[in-house]
Amino acid sequence: MGSESVGTSRGETVTQRFETGIRALDRKLNGGIPTGSLVTLLAEPASQAELFLSEFVARQETVYLSGEQAPTTVTSALRSQRGSYDDLAVSQLDREAPVSDALAHVEGLTEGSLLVVDPVEPLERADTGEFRAFLETLQARLTQTDSAAVLYALKHDSTPSQRHRTEYTSDVVLDLETKRRDDAIENRLFIPKFRGGRALTEPICLDLTDRISVDTTRDIA
Repeated sequence: MGSESVGTSRGETVTQRFETGIRALDRKLNGGIPTGSLVTLLAEPASQAELFLSEFVARQETVYLSGEQAPTTVTSALRSQRGSYDDLAVSQLDREAPVSDALAHVEGLTEGSLLVVDPVEPLERADTGEFRAFLETLQARLTQTDSAAVLYALKHDSTPSQRHRTEYTSDVVLDLETKRRDDAIENRLFIPKFRGGRALTEPICLDLTDRISVDTTRDIA
């Protein structure tokens, strides 16, 4: 996410925003994600949702916390999509104490940076009090540093019991819907929640191959 300033219609205030790198999305969001925002990306495991993370990471100094894969695997996957990343630090969450490990990284966030948790499920399955404290600390740190965070939340049959807390606390919810048709795969991005901004009443139809592009065969763009 690249950072830029966006004025209001009256020019009274200026809001810093992180560009997502996806033009159709940035346009709908009036320039991108506001700094200080906690974002949840909902998607199925068998989708190309990681392309969103790749776009976000390419534009900002990033602390990338992997809840499942080894750091070398994450780095290799990202580089296969975008090449090199100059300001990327990938760490694997401690399986025994994921929340305390994540909190240590949150406290170390620098000005105007991005935090990615992929996936957020290990934290959602932790003690309720611990996870609530993590979200509260994360929100405060994002505000202090004008940063942003993306929590990648997988949609499946065994959704963690605290998923509702993730979505409720988030400022922005990006919900990727992937459907298989007889002759095609359809991807639609819904934005049902945008705290302090305008949620979208219609989805953005996307083609997700080795990159993200708007599906021009549909009327919604």
